[in-house]
Amino acid sequence: MTVAEKIPPQQTVLGHSFNADLSQGPYYFDGCDTLAKLFRQRCQELGGKIAHREKDYGIWLSYSWADFHEHARLLGLGLVSLGLKRGEVVSILSEDNKEWIYADLGVQCVGGVSSGIYTTDSAAQLKYLVNDSDSRFLFVENDEQLDKFLSVRHEMPGLSRVIVFDRDGLHDFCDEQVIFLDDLYALGRAFLKENPNRFDEEIAKSKPEETAILVYTSGTTGPPKGAMISHKNVMASVIGAALTLPVGPDDEQVCFLPLCHILERLLTVFLPIGMKSTVNFAESPETVFDNVREVSPHVFTAVPRVWEKIYSRVTIMASEATPFGRWAFGRAVKAGLKRVAAMEAGGPVPFGTRLSYAFWDFTVLRNLRRMLGFDRLRRGTSGAAPISPDLLRWFKVIGVIVLEGYGMTESSGVISVNRLDNDRTGTVGPIVPGGEVRVADDGEIQYRGPNVFKGYWNKPDKTAEALTEDGWLRTGDVGRLDEDGFLTITGRVKDIIITAGGKNITPAEIENRLKFSPYIADAVVIGDKRKFLTCLVMIDQENVEKFAQDRKVPFNDFRSLCAAQEVRDLIAGVVEETNREFARVEQIKDFRLIDVLLTAEDDELTATMKLKRSFVEKKHKRLIDEMYG
Repeated sequence: MTVAEKIPPQQTVLGHSFNADLSQGPYYFDGCDTLAKLFRQRCQELGGKIAHREKDYGIWLSYSWADFHEHARLLGLGLVSLGLKRGEVVSILSEDNKEWIYADLGVQCVGGVSSGIYTTDSAAQLKYLVNDSDSRFLFVENDEQLDKFLSVRHEMPGLSRVIVFDRDGLHDFCDEQVIFLDDLYALGRAFLKENPNRFDEEIAKSKPEETAILVYTSGTTGPPKGAMISHKNVMASVIGAALTLPVGPDDEQVCFLPLCHILERLLTVFLPIGMKSTVNFAESPETVFDNVREVSPHVFTAVPRVWEKIYSRVTIMASEATPFGRWAFGRAVKAGLKRVAAMEAGGPVPFGTRLSYAFWDFTVLRNLRRMLGFDRLRRGTSGAAPISPDLLRWFKVIGVIVLEGYGMTESSGVISVNRLDNDRTGTVGPIVPGGEVRVADDGEIQYRGPNVFKGYWNKPDKTAEALTEDGWLRTGDVGRLDEDGFLTITGRVKDIIITAGGKNITPAEIENRLKFSPYIADAVVIGDKRKFLTCLVMIDQENVEKFAQDRKVPFNDFRSLCAAQEVRDLIAGVVEETNREFARVEQIKDFRLIDVLLTAEDDELTATMKLKRSFVEKKHKRLIDEMYG
């Protein structure tokens, strides 16, 4: 079965015009065919209006589009003065901040290729990524990231210069290969004086087919590969996002997911350039919930782990409320569940249900949304990993719409996404405009569209493996299309479990149901070539600690918490409850708790907090062997 999303050749959304016949190209957004040209046009048009904000010493400071352009220009020209040539790669190793996007756009505008590196990567991974991408220049955020470079500098012979964003702790540091961002700006300023038109000339040279950015894969199936995303891919993705997830010039967004990831890059860098919205940089991943409350965004994009954490926090707050507060919250949730059930049934919501929900929304849920920072939220978006449909329904119950989408690095972002006016919980939505999806005989989802990447950097053999003989992108995911064109992802091809009895099982649905429990952060179902299914569970530290404290269960660290019999009984109850929803062959017969607190720096987790199944199974083989005797 194949589904293609067709739209008229010309389209206008929120005052923006673009060529929308994405099957033909070229792809123009407000008359621009590359991101560099669109960026210059926006900065000239908006000038002193706010482009983004960032916190400094506890105060939100605003930066205009003119500031954005000037910093990107000086940075880009500074690199040109140091020898950067068109098509060469510049790597960025930093947490999200305004300097990250200045580097990104400055590099692209002078014809370079920007490549992000996760701050959780080790020095050895930094060396691999710099060498694999043939990077000429490297930006690092601070002394911590600079130390990684210094420890492997002699193993990166192609690197010309390293530029440091933050001088803190480095005021007396001196190294001939390392300069600071202010020094680069000074070089750019001097170069601009001698070459006043060079920046505009380089932007004018940009072509849709040129590589704009490199985005490295997570490396779960081998060494990371650099996906080449062209300007054409970027513009097609921006148009697709504008049609499905539009933002307006008055909308506030929060940027906190790693900008190395294509989802965050598209929705909080590229799309705001197209749609003129304002981006607020979170201080750090640890402060994101506080920052969201301060900003009260109109749209908010997060990975499932973040949405799960919000649900867990509300669960804790509800348990700590007064008896009356718990009663009122329970009644509000009950009213919301009735409303959501009626909405999903497809008919009109009964008047009594609407009236009851309106009362509880006014008295309870409205205050909850304000407490979360979602009082102005028009829509949330979830991507990068599967999310439990029950969790999405729970957010609808409290008045927060979270739309699930689907995409991958190689598709330059979104393949399909639910929309405010076309949402079906449990699916990842209709295909983006201009894209086509088909389901292969083995159930694999395959995609074709203008946002499909150019290939892997210096890896033509891997590029060939990623595409079918007739040019469709192999997603590696298993799923189905319904008669209305909604796509449902049921798991990964390589994750399908074939039991010893020959039964094919996709574990994602079971894992998602387990993760709906506030006590489970993640789960990996085991059972390939085995007689029955088992599971490795990562508990939610905050909620389980609260559970243990309330019941006076003794523990002194995370390992002893996992070892407590009461905690094991708690998780056993969740597993038992989950088993009731599945056929006998799909039920979990035993489980073990992963008693190590994992972070994105651990091999088992990706930077977007997804468990890597192969790493988990390998590292915790002893626990798996225990369950199978």
